[in-house]
Amino acid sequence: MPNSFPLVSVITPSFNQARFLEATIQSVLGQDYPNLEYIIVDGGSTDASVDVIKTLESNSLLLDSRKHSIAWWVSEKDKGQTDAINKGFNRAKGEILAWLNSDDTYNPGAISAAVKYLTENPEVAVVYSDCNYINENGKVIGQFSAAQTDHRRLREGYVHIPQQTMFFRAKYWRELGPLDPSFYFAMDYDLWTRIAAKAPFKYISGQTWANFRIHDLGKSSTADDRCWPEMLRVHYRDGGSFFSIIVAKYYVRKIVGPLWKWRIAKTSKQVNR
Repeated sequence: MPNSFPLVSVITPSFNQARFLEATIQSVLGQDYPNLEYIIVDGGSTDASVDVIKTLESNSLLLDSRKHSIAWWVSEKDKGQTDAINKGFNRAKGEILAWLNSDDTYNPGAISAAVKYLTENPEVAVVYSDCNYINENGKVIGQFSAAQTDHRRLREGYVHIPQQTMFFRAKYWRELGPLDPSFYFAMDYDLWTRIAAKAPFKYISGQTWANFRIHDLGKSSTADDRCWPEMLRVHYRDGGSFFSIIVAKYYVRKIVGPLWKWRIAKTSKQVNR
């Protein structure tokens, strides 16, 4: 790692996730990377989320100089997750950006590993790694099938990017952002296709930087049927044809979708096993 550490800004959008929020925050504040800006954007939660944030904000101020604190947070009504992420990045000062949802967690050393690769490979815009699936209690129950992708493969629906592990250069946010607020689910996919048209992505195999929590109230459980239609909107917007792999994958997904939801529900109940 070089002597000059670029500032990394991590945004956590949250709404009524007090059950998991503490683990998310602790996984960020506990990172060993020395130059970190952490921003939490809460959408006006009505559960104990604000109490969790305030408690960890106070406690983090008592930690030694090797630890981190919450740089800024807010709890106010917004237009949803995409709006919250945009709001956070509008305040962010980092050269490298990431967002971590309020039910997911980083593994130790994740940020240091991502920055090391981006620093050594200035031509790369986005770096990502492997990701675990965890259940409500944080137990590993599987692994996301991450793989190398690029603009052509992204356009065909071969995403294979665990959003929880993704870090990207702020210059591309300034040039190509913000996230499109009309997307509920595929706002990350939309941004990735825009960035991938400009610069390479890199998958770091053999490293697991984050954990994707599967639970009954997660978007992947409750609104997965909204994802692929939104991805098709990006496909057609960018001149895609009906006779393409991503359209075929969409119709296959419609058939297997109920099975996928059943699998998510089943794995999310493995809490006490």
